[in-house]
Amino acid sequence: MQFCDECGTMMVAENGEMACTNDDCGATADRDDERADEFVSTESQSGDELIETAENDQFEGKPTADDVTCEECGHGEAWYTIKQTGAADEPPTRFFKCKECGYRWRDYN
Repeated sequence: MQFCDECGTMMVAENGEMACTNDDCGATADRDDERADEFVSTESQSGDELIETAENDQFEGKPTADDVTCEECGHGEAWYTIKQTGAADEPPTRFFKCKECGYRWRDYN
């Protein structure tokens, strides 16, 4: 599985390259042909496999971080939520939403 360097969303193979599945991003990357047999593209994921926050998730009222900087607008405050996306012995992932422009990103501790 390959993830987008721009937004962290899962990428799929399209026309000989890897394409970001996030409609707002649209980034592409070269396909690593040496590892091509390791990548498997699927049409969809079940709810149990999804780790990205949904577009309509409510961040407002969640804890606020003031030690971050939004990559879109430079604002220094964002709401965040924490999810355990890896094994139990790995640190959790923080998902942020900028309080100024609404841009979303994730941070691996």
